[in-house]
Order: sequence, then C-alpha cells, then structure tokens
Amino acid sequence: MDYPAVFVATLFHSGTNAHFMHLQTDSYAKHVALGEYYDGIIDLVDKWAEAYQGAYSIIKSYPKDFHLATDPVKYITGVKAFVKDIRDELPKDSELQNIVDEIADLIDSTLYKLKAFK
Repeated sequence: MDYPAVFVATLFHSGTNAHFMHLQTDSYAKHVALGEYYDGIIDLVDKWAEAYQGAYSIIKSYPKDFHLATDPVKYITGVKAFVKDIRDELPKDSELQNIVDEIADLIDSTLYKLKAFK
C-alpha cells in the first residue's frame, strides 16, 4: 500500500465531504466548524504532500474509491482514527510529522466545535 498516497487522498476527500456537509447542515455552528475544517485541511494536506515530495518522490498512485459522508461528528471522528492509525506508516521526518500534528489539531478543534456548539 502506498501510505502517503492514501493519506493525501483520504484527507483531501475529507475536505470535499466536509464541504458537502457544510452546505447541507441546518446548524449554524456545524456550518462554521465544517467550513473552517474544509478550508484548513486542504492547505495542510497540500503542505504535507509538497514537503513529502520534496523529501522523497512524487506521489502517483492515489486510490480511486471514496464515499459521501452525512454525519459530521461520526465522519470527522473516523478521520481522526484514520490519521492516528496511518501516522505510524508515514515517514518519521520531524517536518512531516509536525504537519501531521497540525492536521490532528484541526481535527480535534473541529470535533470540539461540532460537539459543543449547536
């Protein structure tokens, strides 16, 4: 499995899913939290991918199958578990792991906002 490709593709896709849920929610708090997530995750994943490609090689084998999420808390909780699980399979370079930390921070902040504010 090409873990960097799966990592990048899954997190880019999480931005798309968050954007759809952002447009479909009737909760202002979820609308704002999901908007912040999809804005932030795309930039962070792009930052990670570019740093990875500068240190290693161009990512070419992205997965092709994805789904459309509907429950923001459940979905972002799943993204959190994905990042935690795949982290050990990613390169250990501190600059790459620091970006993963920023991604984890965005996920935790989004979950807080989705759960705490209605």
